[in-house]
Amino acid sequence: MSSVASKIIDTPIASLPEGYQPSANEEFMNDLQREYFRQKLMRWRAELLDEANQTIANLSTESLHKPDQMDRAQIESNAALDLRTRDRERKLLQKIEDALRRIEDGSFGYCVETDEPISLARLEARPIASLSLQAQEQHEKMERVHRDELAPAHRPLAAHRVLLHLRAAIGAVQLLHGNARKVHQAFGEHPLLPQGVPQG
Repeated sequence: MSSVASKIIDTPIASLPEGYQPSANEEFMNDLQREYFRQKLMRWRAELLDEANQTIANLSTESLHKPDQMDRAQIESNAALDLRTRDRERKLLQKIEDALRRIEDGSFGYCVETDEPISLARLEARPIASLSLQAQEQHEKMERVHRDELAPAHRPLAAHRVLLHLRAAIGAVQLLHGNARKVHQAFGEHPLLPQGVPQG
């Protein structure tokens, strides 16, 4: 984001009364509501940036030159997990920046597909939401349909894998049975049955 755009987003839209909460009884996305969500998004962005900086500090101070292989493996595993988490947060930061830009251009709070207002409850729970609940559900439904259309092409492959595992299991049982028979022939006892049990 350019420094000019960042300064615009960092500029308060209105002065919020103490304890202000957006209400359905007021004009939708008035200056107070826009400022409320701007502050909420700014706090969230600051938290994520602090966590990212902490991760960088941890990765730079943790030594991977420990003599113990288990210690090194644990450190590398933790570092990989931290980096995956930070990557998810990087994507989330981009969505926060997008939402802040929508606040600035006046489109925040409205569904990008239908232009209908997104409910305040949804925005409170997920201030980066760009789709109304109905549009989001429709979007997810279309994704499921698309996945189901692609699924039959993968079913023969999945069935083939199951068949391979079954054959391997049957082979293992046959091998075990064959080995048991050899032991029985050599020692007169079936190794898988307790002594004294008829061995047919």
